[in-house]
Amino acid sequence: MNKRFPAEWEKQRAVLMAFPHKNSDWVNNDLEKSLTPFIRIAQAIAYAQPVYIVCDDKHQISDMFCSTRNMSFIEIPTNDTWTRDYGYISIEEDDEKKLLDFTFDGWGGKFEASLDNQVNQVLHKKGYLGTTPLETIPFVLEGGSIESDGAGTILTTSECLCNPNRNGGLTKEVVEAKLLEYLGADRVLWLDHGYLAGDDTDSHIDTLARFVAEDTIAYVACDDIEDEHYEALQAMKQQLETFRMRDGSPYKLVALPMASAKIDEEGNRLPATYANFLIANQALIYPTYSVPEDKVAHEIFGTLFPDREIIPIECSKLIEQGGSLHCSTMQII
Repeated sequence: MNKRFPAEWEKQRAVLMAFPHKNSDWVNNDLEKSLTPFIRIAQAIAYAQPVYIVCDDKHQISDMFCSTRNMSFIEIPTNDTWTRDYGYISIEEDDEKKLLDFTFDGWGGKFEASLDNQVNQVLHKKGYLGTTPLETIPFVLEGGSIESDGAGTILTTSECLCNPNRNGGLTKEVVEAKLLEYLGADRVLWLDHGYLAGDDTDSHIDTLARFVAEDTIAYVACDDIEDEHYEALQAMKQQLETFRMRDGSPYKLVALPMASAKIDEEGNRLPATYANFLIANQALIYPTYSVPEDKVAHEIFGTLFPDREIIPIECSKLIEQGGSLHCSTMQII
C-alpha cells in the first residue's frame, strides 16, 4: 500500500476552521474582538478556495461577513478553535485521497478536548467530505507537530512526539514506525532544541521551523543574547544546519525574525511566532503582532513565495489564547 503525506503548498480542496463562542475556552476573552482575526483569516482563504467554518450558531457567524462566497458554516460543538491539532490529517493512499482522524487529548491533557476530538467524525457524517474515506486512529498526533516535504520526509520535535503526556512517552524509533505506518514517511528529521515562551504545545514544529519547499526550511531565529529564547533557538539553528536532503546536500535555511516580546496583563510572554503561517492555494497568509518585525517578515515571505499573494493578519488576540494563524486552520486535500 502506497501512502504519501502531501506538503502544505500542494493543491488544497478546502481549509477547516472553528470559531470561538461563549461556551468555548474563549469565554473569558473579549469574544467580539476575538472573532475579528478569525473572520479576516477566513476571508483571505475564501478568496481562492472553500473554507469550512465550524461554529455554534451559523446564522450569527455568517452575518458577520460581507460576503460568504466559498464559505460553509457548520454547527458542531467544540471546546476550542485550534483545528490544526484536531482536524483531519490528509494523505494520499494508492493515489486516492484519505482523511485520518488521530486522537486529540488537549496537548497532553492540559485542556478539556472531548468535543474537539469528535469534530472530524461529526463533520464527515454530515457529508461535507463526500465519499472520501475516514480512518480513526487511536494514537495521539496533532497536525501542528508535524511538517511534510511531500516526498516522504517529516520534520518534527522530540519534545512533543516523545513527551510522556503523548501516548505514554514513546521512543523516536517507535514514533518513526508509527509515522511510516500512518503517513507513509520513510525518514524523520528530529529537532531536539527549540522553545517558544507561552506555548502550551510542548514545542510544536509549526511554531519553530517549516518546510517552504522540498529543499528549504524557514525557521525562527534569535540573535538577541538577552532574549530568553536565545540559547534554545541557537541550538536549533545549529541542528538544522546538520540536516541533509536525500542527496546529502544541506537544506537552504531561511531565518525568520523573533517577534518583539508581547506581554499579557499578568506579565507573561505570549507565543508570537512568524513560523505559524498558512500556505493556501493562491496566498501566503501570515500572522502579525503590531511589532517592528512584522515588516521584516513580510519581505521574507514575499521572497519565499513570489507566486502567491502575501497577506498579513493581525493575530495578537490569537496568541492571548496560546495559538496563532496556522494553529487556527487545517488544509484538506
